Amino acid sequence: MKRFISHLLALTLSVSVPAGVCAQTSKTIDILPGETWWGAATDLGTRSPLNLHRVAADLRTQNFNNQAAPLLVSNKGRGVWADGPFSLKAEKNRLTIKVHRGSFSLTGKGKNLRDAYLAEMQKHFPTTGKCPPALFFDKPVYNSWIELTYDQNQNDILRYAHAIIDNGFPAGVLMIDDNWQKDYGDWEFRPDRFPDPKAMVDTLHAMGFKVMLWVCPFVSPDSKLGRDLEKEGYFVKAKDSEDAAVVRWWNGHSFAYDLSNPKAFAYLKKTFKNLQAKYAIDGFKFDAGDPERYLKEDVDIYDGKSYDVEQTKLWATMALDFPYNEMRACWELGNQPLIQRLGDKKYSWEGVSQLVPDMIAAGLLGYAYTCPDMIGGGEYGSFYGVDPGKFNQALMIRSCQIHSMMPVMQFSVAPWRMLSKENLAICRRFAKWHEELGGYIRQQAELSARTGEPIVRHMDYSYPDEGFENVNDQYMLGDRYLVAPASSASTQRTVKLPQGKWRDDQGKLYKGGRSYQINVPLDRLPWFEPVSK
Repeated sequence: MKRFISHLLALTLSVSVPAGVCAQTSKTIDILPGETWWGAATDLGTRSPLNLHRVAADLRTQNFNNQAAPLLVSNKGRGVWADGPFSLKAEKNRLTIKVHRGSFSLTGKGKNLRDAYLAEMQKHFPTTGKCPPALFFDKPVYNSWIELTYDQNQNDILRYAHAIIDNGFPAGVLMIDDNWQKDYGDWEFRPDRFPDPKAMVDTLHAMGFKVMLWVCPFVSPDSKLGRDLEKEGYFVKAKDSEDAAVVRWWNGHSFAYDLSNPKAFAYLKKTFKNLQAKYAIDGFKFDAGDPERYLKEDVDIYDGKSYDVEQTKLWATMALDFPYNEMRACWELGNQPLIQRLGDKKYSWEGVSQLVPDMIAAGLLGYAYTCPDMIGGGEYGSFYGVDPGKFNQALMIRSCQIHSMMPVMQFSVAPWRMLSKENLAICRRFAKWHEELGGYIRQQAELSARTGEPIVRHMDYSYPDEGFENVNDQYMLGDRYLVAPASSASTQRTVKLPQGKWRDDQGKLYKGGRSYQINVPLDRLPWFEPVSK
């Protein structure tokens, strides 16, 4: 009876803290028996359920290099939503939440994880009916970062594109990464490296590629453009000063656009639109925008309120004007037609093991159209100066397999450069498998645009009350495929099947409601389909 009363109270509790008061207010939420919580940030997927890993986070100052949202959901049907960023301390028996601004609510409108997610989604980030272009789901995406790093140039971009086709991989979206431009903020091709960029783009289009360019919201402060735009007041300002702030990011020090200034927002968007029209560019990879560079204690903002995560949101809002887009940081824009990407992972088994739980977490935050980083990870140092005899090719194969049954699959390091002939054939096969699944994945994307359902789903989301609360190394791709990839050096793994009858990728039948130990040789990605009675 005591447990029933606690659950009943949880289902009716709603907390609303007036604006201007909650900055100094904390709320403690008692964990129900058997309750587990997910949410807050994509990168926390590996440390979820949050209360079982005892996670601490402050979404105002950290997004963990990835997407975030003021949302928490539990397998007991409860949800938390805030109007702004919050600090979270998740412990085994309680959650402690401090909202920095705005208000928040705790509601319990259902019985399980799916109920909690759908209730919060429908209220706070409802569906738009729009999803990104089909090509993102139908074919692999390619990014020039690992192969060229800061030496982006016309000849090597074309060489990379030809190698994709020559090695039997499907053409798709091709992203030209950082340092194609004259300078940060000067979004024009470097003439010494790109003698005829329009001809390059035309060639790539003729080969079947769509072309995207890397951009960021920064401007070099010692440039004429930087000085001119500072006079216009387009940048965040140093605290209590009329001078533009110089912010530190991974490529040095720069001015940062204040996107709360409508003129600055319009100027930057027009810059991208003009670039698009001049060279027939299809879209942009919108990098950076992380909240820690726009903190109230460090800078002053044009509208006096759009600090930290609000600048992140404005940057992503700009991307909505370009259907071919990609975000690595985002805030609160669940169900919008934005391609998201997991933050750079290490080329290690740890990095591979993070892909599935982080993708599950992205789905539970409303970011359905997400890519699990780049195949093999985004740290270019892992692929240079490596003794081929010591390079662990299995890591790339396992990463490739996971990508193949995800909404978006992205290559960067050239597999034909790093893999043996036999392993390259495996990688190619799974790129083709993703292409074969393209129609199904596109259907799931369109379904998500209408219903808000994640594409990558936690097992407990799809099969509540079957003991999947803590399972985060397998997932449902839509409602048809249970995917159980190998994400460690072992060639065996355990898979837990829901009730019912299931058939695996090799045609073998299984009785559900129990766990199985299965063999996973390097050329196998295990997946299962329910068998109708």
